[in-house]
Amino acid sequence: MATARLDIRLDEEVKAKAEKASALLGLKSLTEYIVRLMDEDATQVIAEHESIVVKDNVFDEFMAACDKAAAPNQALLEAAQLADKSGIK
Repeated sequence: MATARLDIRLDEEVKAKAEKASALLGLKSLTEYIVRLMDEDATQVIAEHESIVVKDNVFDEFMAACDKAAAPNQALLEAAQLADKSGIK
């Protein structure tokens, strides 16, 4: 796995707490602790921004509206193709 460097400055008190937490978790280093936290937090933030959770009744109303919708016109089909080609999810 390729690695990248990240230089940060932080308050001594924050560093001391992070080092203690790292030791309490039995991790090898402060770096391992920070990388673990960043990875877990980044995964959560990305998941929260890439998904939508709706209540059952809202979903049911949405699906009913979709069932009643007319077939997509040519402009909508082309927009969907463009989105696919652009990697838009």
